[in-house]
Amino acid sequence: MKQEMGFAAIRRLLGLSAFTFKLSLQVKLILSFVFVIIIPVVLFSWYTLNEESAKAMKELTKNNENALAVEKTNIENNMELMGWTGQLALSNREMNNYLQIERIQDAARVLHIKYNVVNSFQYFLFNNPRIANVRLFTDNPYVNEIWPVILQESRIQDKPWHDEVMKQSGLPWWEIQENVTLTGAPSETSSNEPFMTYLQEFKYADNATHNGILEISMKLSNFFSGTFSSVQDMNSQLIVVARSGQVFSLKASPVFEQHSAMQLINSVNLMCNTDCETVQFKVNGQSYLASQIYIPSIDVHLVNMVSLADTLEGIHHSRVRYILLISLLAAFLVLLSYSMQAMILRRLKALRESMKQVRSGNFDVELPPITGTDEVGELGLHYRKLILKINELIQEQATRQAAGKEAELRALKNQIDSHFLYNTLENVKMLAEIEGQFLISDIMTSLGGMMRYSMEWKRDHVMISDEIKQVQHYVAVMNIRYDGRLDLRLSIAPECLKQESLKMSLQPAVENAIKHGMSRMHSSDGNLVITISAVRRDQACVIEITDNGCGIPQEKLGLLNRMLRMEESAYQDVRQLFVRKNNQDSNGIGLRNVDQRLVMSYGTEYGIQIESQEGSYTRIMMTLPYRVIEGGLDIYD
Repeated sequence: MKQEMGFAAIRRLLGLSAFTFKLSLQVKLILSFVFVIIIPVVLFSWYTLNEESAKAMKELTKNNENALAVEKTNIENNMELMGWTGQLALSNREMNNYLQIERIQDAARVLHIKYNVVNSFQYFLFNNPRIANVRLFTDNPYVNEIWPVILQESRIQDKPWHDEVMKQSGLPWWEIQENVTLTGAPSETSSNEPFMTYLQEFKYADNATHNGILEISMKLSNFFSGTFSSVQDMNSQLIVVARSGQVFSLKASPVFEQHSAMQLINSVNLMCNTDCETVQFKVNGQSYLASQIYIPSIDVHLVNMVSLADTLEGIHHSRVRYILLISLLAAFLVLLSYSMQAMILRRLKALRESMKQVRSGNFDVELPPITGTDEVGELGLHYRKLILKINELIQEQATRQAAGKEAELRALKNQIDSHFLYNTLENVKMLAEIEGQFLISDIMTSLGGMMRYSMEWKRDHVMISDEIKQVQHYVAVMNIRYDGRLDLRLSIAPECLKQESLKMSLQPAVENAIKHGMSRMHSSDGNLVITISAVRRDQACVIEITDNGCGIPQEKLGLLNRMLRMEESAYQDVRQLFVRKNNQDSNGIGLRNVDQRLVMSYGTEYGIQIESQEGSYTRIMMTLPYRVIEGGLDIYD
């Protein structure tokens, strides 16, 4: 099934391609203009609009999170203020002594407490105008109530938060209360505004027996100052959600014109996460953005609710402007492209008519006057030159055919010559064996092996064993010249027999040893011993060609080593000076070529180095990366 679908897709692509070939050039240019310019412009504009929208939403989210952070800071400051006030209240020694009395006090003692101790509590109240009430509720039956600070705990035992405060074991408890007035207190005015109350149990001196509860109250509008501030963004409003689920906010905010604060909060999943979280949602088609944070110490959720109506409307207007601008730009570009294409195609049509005549065999066609320095004008110029060149090529065709036949005959002759030479060597070898001239037969064998190895160049890399055979053939041939005074000795490690080497890299070194070693032979028997050794050193293979010839003077040795890696121009200058000074072409050109081939194949850390001691020996060290050739493939160790 999948294969059939693949074939169907290929057929549709082929059909589309065939349909495209049938279209005129002008239509293709217009379609290419649409695909190359219009579509990228539309995609770029779409991307830009999305980026602008995302940027606007990101900035709006950041502002809302900043508003939450500022409000959280205000809340923490108010909590610190109320906690500080509570600590001062509980640290008053005279107040603690009065709350812990164990007998009925006389009127003088009560008046002293009222005018001295209670007045200090009033000072706390007046010194911090945000503190609405500071009250001490005690269960000590010997304590007289001193309104409005010292009261009996029985007045609050029916409050829903009383048991929670007792469970805290002296730790603060925060509670939002709708009304903090006390029943049966006609002198206290009633207020409908809710309060944030700080509640804490205090105990007797033994720190184990319950004595009472401290209550510090602050108006919710002061505690959540940012939430109930009238100076806010028209599109955002802070909302406080108590642990009971009650919602407190500025009811007159424009954010709540279509939906109440409770409706919006019910659409948000409140998370108990102290980090700020932002979600976007809709209520009856109206989009909102809600950033929330949880304050565990007072167990409330603080939510910044934002109406996205104005923001989305602004984004919509931006998109309309972008689309209108892009449409006008696309229309202008289409008209401009059509005009330019008409100018270009007019000249191309003239060329097409002329080419039709040339195709019919009329090479004397009158070329159309195509002007201009653009590509079409240049095409017309080259077309004229092409016609002239075709006429020249027609005239030269006969000569070329004759030259081609001659080249084929020459190549065939060269091939016949090489086979003739090999066959001749074989015939001489067989004749020598028949006549009993085995030395000549061996020489013909070595010479034939050398010629085949050097002339059949199928690849650049061979095994060292192949190079050794070539050197053995070469030394055998050269021994005819030197009356058998050449002694080739081999010391090749077994792991190096299949070492990769460049073809014809050893023979130049051996040839150099014979040429210079035999020129001034100093040994007693007049024999030249050439030793070839190969060993592996870590990840390299080192090949040494050593002879017991006359050696090289130290100053000349240093120059030869430097000449191996010289720039070509400097090398040619030194070479000419070297030849004039020594009256011979002993310049190491063969070793330099081998070194350059090694560097190009393996890198600058590989190559040739010459060592010598005058009157003793000369050694050529060739360093290669250790690579083994097996089955025609390179295997790296």
